Amino acid sequence: MELTGTRIIAAPRDVVWARLNDADTLRACIPGCSELTGNPDDGFEAVVTQKVGPVKATFKGAVVVTDARPPESYRISGEGKGGVAGFAKGGANVTLAEVEEGTELSYAVDAKVGGKIAQLGSRLIDSFSAKMADTFFENFKTQVEGGGGDETA
Repeated sequence: MELTGTRIIAAPRDVVWARLNDADTLRACIPGCSELTGNPDDGFEAVVTQKVGPVKATFKGAVVVTDARPPESYRISGEGKGGVAGFAKGGANVTLAEVEEGTELSYAVDAKVGGKIAQLGSRLIDSFSAKMADTFFENFKTQVEGGGGDETA
């Protein structure tokens, strides 16, 4: 399954880039994330709890940044295991472009699930995944524009 979208963020591109690589910002933006540690160079470790239909699971996994071209683009991808609930893996290609209003963040997300969660049906999974991606990028926009953990000059 693939999802695409864009957000205009009222902040300079270098600030948006820095926040995309900040563990505290990412933790605050990922729905259900209780832990996120690490950095873009060494990778991140994450713990995320989600409920998809009747299945609730805590996923533990790793997130890595590849193909980084600061401050223009990167690929962030991860894989988490949720015990008997199954697994989730995927990633996002993220591109930043300077626009008059600030920075245009464009993303293309690909996701895959397996195990018990995959048995819920593709329509439910697709809907859930779209909501998760939308929530993450909306939270990110709010964090950056609202100055949560602000590191602007």
